[in-house]
Amino acid sequence: MKRKLRFNTLLLLLLSACCFNTIKAQETNEAVLKNLLNAKTFVFKAQSAWPLQGTVIQLTSGFDMKVLSDSISTYLPYFGRAYQAGYTNGGGISFTSTKFEYRLKEKGKGGWELLIKPTDVKDINQLIYSVSTNGYATLQVTSNNRQAISFYGVIEKTR
Repeated sequence: MKRKLRFNTLLLLLLSACCFNTIKAQETNEAVLKNLLNAKTFVFKAQSAWPLQGTVIQLTSGFDMKVLSDSISTYLPYFGRAYQAGYTNGGGISFTSTKFEYRLKEKGKGGWELLIKPTDVKDINQLIYSVSTNGYATLQVTSNNRQAISFYGVIEKTR
């Protein structure tokens, strides 16, 4: 009986330590993510696209948006309808901006909302991120000449 009690106590201590370490790791990752967003030094790696009219499209690697303190560099695909006849931009969403508005705010239940408005890019109106505390994000791209499109992916540290 005494041996079983010791075993149960030891098991409880081990489980508590594992849970504490997992919670601590999540808090650390959340703090790192918050610092990346505040410092404007991250890359959004797109994993799937969701056009306004259509279904989710899984993407190959290589589509991303890099945000640095002084610039934004975007290379994303586009699936949707253009509002102007003959409008082409290489078929995708590809631009570099050095003048942009950047507004980050925390959501009530955790995570962040990020609004980026490039002022030196004619076609892109705004980029809206919804970022979860574990680094997953949704990016909605609103354009002046094309239908909106959303992307799902992850926020990572720039290399």
